[in-house]
Amino acid sequence: MPLAQLLAGSPSLAKPLAGIERAAATDSPILLTGEPGTGRSTLARAVHRASPRGAGPLVEIDPGALPTGLFEGELFGWVAGAFTGADRASEGRVGRAAGGSLLLDHVEELPVGAQPKLLRLVSERRYAPLGGAEATADVRFLAIGGDDLARRVDGGAFRLDLYHRLGVLAFRLPPLRDRRGELPALAARLLADLGERFGRPAPELAPEALRWMRDYPWPGNLTELRNVLERALILGPEGERRRRGRGEEAGSGPVRLAPPRPAGSSGERPRRLAELERLEIRRALAYTRGHQGRAAELLGLSRKEL
Repeated sequence: MPLAQLLAGSPSLAKPLAGIERAAATDSPILLTGEPGTGRSTLARAVHRASPRGAGPLVEIDPGALPTGLFEGELFGWVAGAFTGADRASEGRVGRAAGGSLLLDHVEELPVGAQPKLLRLVSERRYAPLGGAEATADVRFLAIGGDDLARRVDGGAFRLDLYHRLGVLAFRLPPLRDRRGELPALAARLLADLGERFGRPAPELAPEALRWMRDYPWPGNLTELRNVLERALILGPEGERRRRGRGEEAGSGPVRLAPPRPAGSSGERPRRLAELERLEIRRALAYTRGHQGRAAELLGLSRKEL
């Protein structure tokens, strides 16, 4: 989906993604963070297509999907004879992305040992294939990270300087539970896409389904929503058809899709962790009659943490 169309169809993204179109037009690194399933990959691909490099390749690499020992070779490539079994040279993902963009997915999973080399690649556009001479990288960097990326930096698992280099332009995608007002539009867009994929008219979402969807927490975000709709479209009954006007044949009109609430979910919307923490702190203070030291001990905290 084009970047402009993606933003126009999601008003709630206007604030967190303010400036994303201007960012796409530059060659600076972009870091997209958020929970899994919030559409980070979709947005990254839209940014690439909207950039001056949009006609070039978009090459992706996921460090979490590769053994640590193979990551550097897969990223930087190697020359023939660089190691046992390297009968042929490989240009690596950096070489294949020349003239386009390199997308680092799950960037928080980067091996610690590879981070200094990636830092040089991002900051200086210089790298060396395994066993080869130094080369210049002609790529634009896009990175996707989880909400815990900053905590990994604080814990020493991710280099602070690399975090800042990748996050020259940083944007966070909000979770679906913060976009409940857009559920009808998002579901309609996904159903239209699924209908086209399966070669059938896009169904409508039944009102009773939309009611539970508005209260459901959507831990899997947009990915979970799409899965729910696709499963109902494949396995559910064809649905109740309604006539749009008099004189139409029986059975005509759009299908109403009524996917059930995901198994194992309760009817009550879960509370935010901060709300539960405040509730337990109040209970502890009430139990100890306001004694903060004893309340902290009951909660397993230090007085300063409380």
